[in-house]
Amino acid sequence: MNYRTIADLNKAIKNWIPELPSDLELIIGIPRSGLLPATLLSLYLNLPLTDVEGLCEGRVLAAGRRFNRESTRDLLKRPLKVLVVDDSINSGTQMKEVKSKIESARLPHKIYYAAVYASPEGTQHVDYWYEIVDNPRVFEWNVMHHDILTKSCVDIDGVLCRDPTPEENDDGERYLKFLTNVKPLVVPTKPIGWLVTCRLEKYRKITEEWLQRHGIQYGQLIMMNLPDKETRVALGAHAEFKARVYREVDAVLFIESSYSQAMKIARLAGKPVLCTEINKIINPNFVTASYTQARKFVNMTISDPIGTLIKLVKFFKWKTSILWWRIYATVRKKLEKRHKT
Repeated sequence: MNYRTIADLNKAIKNWIPELPSDLELIIGIPRSGLLPATLLSLYLNLPLTDVEGLCEGRVLAAGRRFNRESTRDLLKRPLKVLVVDDSINSGTQMKEVKSKIESARLPHKIYYAAVYASPEGTQHVDYWYEIVDNPRVFEWNVMHHDILTKSCVDIDGVLCRDPTPEENDDGERYLKFLTNVKPLVVPTKPIGWLVTCRLEKYRKITEEWLQRHGIQYGQLIMMNLPDKETRVALGAHAEFKARVYREVDAVLFIESSYSQAMKIARLAGKPVLCTEINKIINPNFVTASYTQARKFVNMTISDPIGTLIKLVKFFKWKTSILWWRIYATVRKKLEKRHKT
């Protein structure tokens, strides 16, 4: 699982600037996520900024300090060197739509297309990219609105809402008030596969009502089946419970707030965990992951030897194609850089 944060993006933008044309005059962001790198580029380069609609309609959203209101008003009336940028490119479908829209506007500008992060296949659709990041990949700014949520386990407290304070966490009236009134930190726009929480089963109804009230969609809500908080604390098996669920369901990611729990979940489940406390993906220990995958492979082979062989052939064919794309993209980038210098 590949993960990039906003801090990673900012660092990438700074390192990327020397590789971009030095005579750019306007930065275009592809809504919505492309506006993030476009804004950073426009600030670092002190250039005017707009979106795709603005480019086609002759509007500038913002300008650097060396441009006053009068100069930006007429800026798009003359031919410019323009960079159209997105945060990432995968299949190139959206970039093709953007190119088609801009081409149909018959603008006089010299236009370059770029993406900060690209899949090996995506590099053929842009003039510039900074880093090849293979799938599966998620970004800090889109993880809660990404299709990967449908195949993810997500904790509630600390992720979807804040943790209760020690005073609120009394397993009584104050805790009930917290469960009813706590505000969401984020409302995902994609359904979550499995909500996995150490909240107790006796709080299922009030939790379901809170989720429904805030429009949070999910497949299953899995809670700890224990009588009270005292028993839960005595067992101290929070991470073990979450890891067991993660192992048993067909999830590819667990989103957890606590760093200590995230470390245990990754180790025990042998699968990646996105820890919101440190904003990083914690990948499982190599030995643990290898053992888990080997056990899964043996079980698959015993139950369906022919099907397993077919999957292996497809897997190695896919990996080989990805390798060749990476080699091609790297060589192409180096040759283009040499040609420009």
